[in-house]
Amino acid sequence: MIDSLRSAMARRSLAGALVLGTALTACAAQAASFTMYRDPNCGCCLAWADHIEQGDRHSVKAVDHPDMGAIKAENGVPNDLRSCHTAIVEGYTIEGHVPAADIERLLAERPAGVTGLAVAGMPMGSPGMEHGDHRQAYQVIAFGPEGRSVWANYPASHGSAS
Repeated sequence: MIDSLRSAMARRSLAGALVLGTALTACAAQAASFTMYRDPNCGCCLAWADHIEQGDRHSVKAVDHPDMGAIKAENGVPNDLRSCHTAIVEGYTIEGHVPAADIERLLAERPAGVTGLAVAGMPMGSPGMEHGDHRQAYQVIAFGPEGRSVWANYPASHGSAS
């Protein structure tokens, strides 16, 4: 009886350790290090980096670069999807003001044929371009060798601009 009780307790301890290990691995997988290339004269890029780092889940290394066109070309950003900064995270290219939640989804799902996400231009209300509760409608576009698709839609909102 005592041996079977010890055996059951050992199994529970092992199961608990496995659950804890899995949870810690999942948390570690969610944290990511970004390298963000930016024009040194652009302030919204640093605001976007602050958005990514909220809650200390990710870290962003900002690199001032004199030729952003070359960075975008090297990383396969289509001309019509370009914005002010380009970030690299775990082999993916993140162009412009992409929300952290969309990047986290990309890193979790890792869809075939997608090499990056982009928010073209600098839409008001996107991360780093906040203006009170006012937001222009914008889309997050997934791109890669197999083409493009809409990853996320953000509708316009016309709240107070305080």
